[in-house]
Amino acid sequence: MWAFVNGTAILPDRLLPDAVVICREGRIVAIGPARKVRVPRGAEVMDARGGYLSPGFVDIHVHGGDGADFMDGTPGAVQTAIRAHTRHGTTSIFPTTTTGSPAQLDAMLTACATVQREWRTADGARLMGVHFYGPYFAEDKLGAHAPEGRRDPRPVEYREYFRRGIIKIATCAAELPGAEAYYRTATRSGCLVTCGHSNASWNEMERAFRAGMRHVDHFWCAMSSVPAMRARFGTPMQGSMAEFVLMHREMSTEIIADGHHLAPELLRFALAMKGPDRLCLVTDANRALDMPPGEYRIGPAEDGSLFRSDGLVGRMPDSDALASSIMGMDTMVRTMARAAKAPLPDIIRMASLTPAERAGVAGKVGSLEKGKCADVLVLDRKLAVKRVFVSGTEFCT
Repeated sequence: MWAFVNGTAILPDRLLPDAVVICREGRIVAIGPARKVRVPRGAEVMDARGGYLSPGFVDIHVHGGDGADFMDGTPGAVQTAIRAHTRHGTTSIFPTTTTGSPAQLDAMLTACATVQREWRTADGARLMGVHFYGPYFAEDKLGAHAPEGRRDPRPVEYREYFRRGIIKIATCAAELPGAEAYYRTATRSGCLVTCGHSNASWNEMERAFRAGMRHVDHFWCAMSSVPAMRARFGTPMQGSMAEFVLMHREMSTEIIADGHHLAPELLRFALAMKGPDRLCLVTDANRALDMPPGEYRIGPAEDGSLFRSDGLVGRMPDSDALASSIMGMDTMVRTMARAAKAPLPDIIRMASLTPAERAGVAGKVGSLEKGKCADVLVLDRKLAVKRVFVSGTEFCT
């Protein structure tokens, strides 16, 4: 049993100064001000030293870390990447696919299922499910992903993947042939259904919405715009993914707040338009997280796209184009806090409860509430991660 004391608890709607959080058998059993919550006899006491007690972070879009990509397709690679993100405060994770062959996707799903089945708290963040992201991207919106593994959705392929039960988030570009059937299958499978790497129009987004799509991946990155719609359709100019997301309250989206993908004003704008309950922080981090500058691959080690890391962000080797993030969720939280100047509960919500809600796992994780998993972070006053607890067990690197 753990008793977290001498810290300010970050709740979904407020800060709770001088809080006590009691955890027993992997669950939060009590939380409240020190004057009302007694530390049980025999409990191990964790002194937050005047810092913050935060829920563990939930990452719904993440590709790898510490030299490993989830698409490497082995349990060892999955475990390595998960441990890397746990160091940065992520306690619930959704490994994310890239483009790739059917065999590569099969290996990734199989490896994730193995790690999920054999998971112990000492392993770090719990694998909540897979984000099936690639390979169903638009040809003109591939970003850093390898074109050889891109294709249109085929029921004979994706139905077998969904039958495994591990996919919890499912992406497809809305304009592709067969996209609506894919969305309906993903919806029936209980997934958060998303549109990403897409040049979809407003009308195509409307059809996707009717088929169950409710989320757009990494806002402003590899997505359509009004100028792109004019290039596709001429005049009158048409609405794009951006306008559709901002118009519809039911739609959520996500941002990469690493300080390199989006300027501070865009981070503030996204929060002002969608609010903390429809905007998620994601890392979109690749294998270069916690690795020295150099050349790496996004996706499978054998044939993923090459990119270069300068220690701050990934970029394509022959251009200035971005190649996903190389930072953990703690960086996203600190960058968003500096840019948005929003209440701290809103900042932390975007990295915890909101992604948990959108992915359908908020009954278990995402906030410091009685009955939920005892996923607790000890943060200092600058929001640096000092200690990480997963189901009440301290994660040790």
